[in-house]
Amino acid sequence: MEEDVFAVADIEKFKRKKKKVERKEVEKKVEVIEGKYEPQFYPGQGPVSERRRKLLNKNKKLLKLRSIPDDDVVKLLGHRLPGSLYRSIHPPLDELIQEYDPIKMLVKPTPGARAGDRVRFVQFTDSFWRPPFAPWLRARYYFNRLRGVDTVIYSGREILEMRERDLEAATKILIETELFDPARTALRGITVHGSSLRLDTDGLMFDARRRYVLDKDVNEVVYIKDMHAKMLDKPIPVGRPFNEDELVEFDVTYRWDASMYKSRTEILTVINRIAKGRLLAGFRPELVNDF
Repeated sequence: MEEDVFAVADIEKFKRKKKKVERKEVEKKVEVIEGKYEPQFYPGQGPVSERRRKLLNKNKKLLKLRSIPDDDVVKLLGHRLPGSLYRSIHPPLDELIQEYDPIKMLVKPTPGARAGDRVRFVQFTDSFWRPPFAPWLRARYYFNRLRGVDTVIYSGREILEMRERDLEAATKILIETELFDPARTALRGITVHGSSLRLDTDGLMFDARRRYVLDKDVNEVVYIKDMHAKMLDKPIPVGRPFNEDELVEFDVTYRWDASMYKSRTEILTVINRIAKGRLLAGFRPELVNDF
């Protein structure tokens, strides 16, 4: 009986030692990969390429243009009442007994995941008329700068799903920085169409639900409804619209009157290679070696 007890103890000790060794080996491999790999983010030269590279590089600081109180961000999202507790879909990770997984040792959970928050969403739409952001670029931004995300690109909008408290923190950045022009960018949970149709008489992006208006006395855009088009108890100001110089500076799109697309040979080469990979290598992976 005593021999069996010692045998079990030795096995458990061996397993713990093996896990420790495996964890160190994985960490070493990650360090080697991170040390050798330097992401390019986006090819080409010129103001638009530089702009895209900045937005996708998490080591580059974004310019903060306005301050929106945390409670106002919560009100705009409309998921919970300001000051109320976060709803959870599972117990906090610290209270769960989980099997050993080397990936879990390397990837730290986000605050929302650690707390067991439910998943909520925010949806932005970007005007066709010289916006500071674009739906397809949002997806790349989310994957490069955020963690624990799920996102889908539509024609003129982009939905972002995250754990609730993580989503609120991400939304605050998306509204307060150079990524958001109150006139050309909008929060819309429903009835999102109209993003590229026209600007209204005040120069704001058309919204069928009329969620925001221009306060002409202070020249600031004010939300009178949340993103689900429900009336707010108190209007929420989100800052002034960009002027023409700022629109050109923050533009992420190639345009004939700002930055032409025709001579972007490096970009066209990369796009051509991606297109060939999708068309050919999906059926016969060995064809990748031919281009």
